[in-house]
Amino acid sequence: MSLLFTPLTLPAPEGVGLVLRNRAIVAPMCQYVVDAEDGVPRDWHLQHLGAFAAGGFGLVTTEATAVEGRGRISPRDVGLYDDEQQRAHERVVAFLHSQGAAAAVQLAHAGGKASTYPWLPGQPEGTVPVADGGWNTVSAVDGPVLPGLSAASGLSREGIADVVAAFADAARRADAAGYDAIQLHGAHGYLIHQFLSPLTNTRTDEYGGDEDGRTRLVREVAAAVRAVWPAHKPLGIRVSATDWVDGGWDVAASARLLRRLAAEHGVTWVDVSSGGLGRGAVIPVGPGYQVSLAAELTRELAGTPVVVSAVGLVEEALQAETIVAAGQAHAVSVGRAALRNPHWATAAAARLGVDRAELAHPPQYWRANW
Repeated sequence: MSLLFTPLTLPAPEGVGLVLRNRAIVAPMCQYVVDAEDGVPRDWHLQHLGAFAAGGFGLVTTEATAVEGRGRISPRDVGLYDDEQQRAHERVVAFLHSQGAAAAVQLAHAGGKASTYPWLPGQPEGTVPVADGGWNTVSAVDGPVLPGLSAASGLSREGIADVVAAFADAARRADAAGYDAIQLHGAHGYLIHQFLSPLTNTRTDEYGGDEDGRTRLVREVAAAVRAVWPAHKPLGIRVSATDWVDGGWDVAASARLLRRLAAEHGVTWVDVSSGGLGRGAVIPVGPGYQVSLAAELTRELAGTPVVVSAVGLVEEALQAETIVAAGQAHAVSVGRAALRNPHWATAAAARLGVDRAELAHPPQYWRANW
């Protein structure tokens, strides 16, 4: 019996929550599609995400989906802040559902790391100038978030309120589009993380200073989203559990935040990543390099309703099975390996001895003989 290929429930404040057919999740992966400059998911996104659903994954998570235009990582990122974008998301979700997968949208704001060139071969690095289609960015404080980026403007209290409202509006649209779960992007040095980390948040008002102040933005976002997101649908978050820098954000702070988000705002799922703010970070990248962070948070969050998914070079079937079976996490999020093989989940199930009749692949692929 493979534990990885047993159902998993993401709890919600009301009802049974979201029951996934298995514990293999597709991690968010930006695509930087050239014809997505208006933030609208295109045919590429349909086939990219749809292939994972047909490939047997339990939950498919979209790429970072901006809650407003200035929150896009690059001019080629998708958003969920107008009607045309919403209709395109509806099309994607409908296909994911038709293949038996659940659909999650990662709602994001890149803050001071917005308006950058796509992370693709042959592209320049740094901020896209306004004259070339970029825009002025915002962050916790004035200045560049990282070397090589243009200076961002620190958000005023009114500006923070606008960002919170943008997250709530995107959540309404996500529900209308049919998404089953929301994952707030609180990782990788983007806006929420810029407020969380003492490396980037040097504010002295109620949105800075101590941990209570630095977590205020994410708590307000979670509250605003939970208020408009149906109570029977789960709300999650991706965190950078550590900055990998002394004096930065760390696992203990992540655990305190997650306990509070769960108790106060019904956040019941965390995808555990790390890093994103540079500043001298030494990251031990290798197979499963972030699993220990997920394991620590799984222990710290025992007794809460929070489901933990591990991410970061989780690539092999036996590796993923061991993570779940050993209790290091409740699920795994797969990125690069899924790009190489969108049918990773079905192939992994076969590798783990799941009966062929139980494999969640379309009948058109029966002759693949997993």
